[in-house]
Amino acid sequence: MSQQQNNLNPQSEAHLHGPLFQNTLQNFDEAAKIINCDPNVAARLRKPRRSLTVSVPVRMDDYTVKVFTGYRVQYNSTLGPYKGGIRFHQNVDLPEVVGMAALMTFKNSVLGLPLGGAKGGVCVDPTRLSRTEKQNLTRRYTSEISAFVGPNKDIPAPDVGTDPQTMAWFMDTYSHEQGGYAQPGVVTGKPVEIGGSLGRNHATGLGVIYITERAMEVNQMQMAGSRIAVQGFGNVGSFAAKFAHERGARVVAVSDVTGGIFNGDGLNIPEVIEYVKQNKGVKGFPGSQEITNEQLLEVECEALLPCALEGQIDTHNAEKIKAKLIIEGANGPVTNAATKILDKRGIFIAPDVIANGGGVIVSYFEWVQDIMSFFWEEADVDSKLKAIILKAFDHVHKFKLEKNIDMRTAAMAASIARLEKAMLLRGLYPR
Repeated sequence: MSQQQNNLNPQSEAHLHGPLFQNTLQNFDEAAKIINCDPNVAARLRKPRRSLTVSVPVRMDDYTVKVFTGYRVQYNSTLGPYKGGIRFHQNVDLPEVVGMAALMTFKNSVLGLPLGGAKGGVCVDPTRLSRTEKQNLTRRYTSEISAFVGPNKDIPAPDVGTDPQTMAWFMDTYSHEQGGYAQPGVVTGKPVEIGGSLGRNHATGLGVIYITERAMEVNQMQMAGSRIAVQGFGNVGSFAAKFAHERGARVVAVSDVTGGIFNGDGLNIPEVIEYVKQNKGVKGFPGSQEITNEQLLEVECEALLPCALEGQIDTHNAEKIKAKLIIEGANGPVTNAATKILDKRGIFIAPDVIANGGGVIVSYFEWVQDIMSFFWEEADVDSKLKAIILKAFDHVHKFKLEKNIDMRTAAMAASIARLEKAMLLRGLYPR
């Protein structure tokens, strides 16, 4: 039996206690004051529209049944259908999902996309599941939330612990429940063979590098010869490191769950990528010095790219950061309090809502292609991605200079301004 909570006007404050959401709300409140946001709009944007909790029973390989807990939070749909990833991780809980759904709302707004914000997840360690168990989990989770998703309602995507295969199972399950015909527009991040977009796999990492180049440009720096450190060597971090390396940067340090590696002359990133495929981690890469993830954050470099998890830079280590630029490849890797410290120190931060927006931008492209049944070449995808993400950066940077505020506050202010105008035009009822 599923346990569903459909809270159109959530009264309980319990789901507001997650650190990611509280951090987002602090940023929101500060930015809302700067633009004199309508108080009624601000009150509405401080809470999710709907928080769904479901039980996900799964038949395991040993024939026992385990019951996992799944979530889908639909935060705001003023600008378009809900959009946001699905995370399979043992630490997933409702407060985290609410925080990520809020971030997706503000990210899609500041990027100028016709999409709302949502997020989902299941509390499970996917590394402990067989392929069959993961498929069973995905299909049952899909069934439990299927009434609330759809190509014109809510469009999930991959996140931590999920991948294109997970999205293929999701799409297949949803399609069968809707009558059996393929509905590729229900999810993005799918394999190309069933409606995925070329360029989607590297989109977030490429977007991070587009923003790194523009941030360097406005700070009178250049990519070629610059030192870059990348925390997190998963999909986002590895592609960001690869594209930086191809542009002539010296990627001096990278890290993952196994630890970190450093070489002041620059790491050979293609070789590191091959090494990781063989050894399941960067630790022990020949010709490198072993460092911790924490030490990587304090490496002297031109640009630091935190592409791992949230809350990596806080008040405890903000004074130790030696990078000139921080480009947030992860969601919320720098806390608000740390942002203030870093800004006073003259360290430029490109916030996550723009810097890691490449993934959702190309997800939007994929959704459009699925609806049209007309697909683009990879070069077109990359070019369109660059145009949208740099337009967003330039708009926010101009706002930063006009108001003399940090980039994070400027990005949030620009996002709220777009949402406010749309909400006032639509009126109270449409949410």
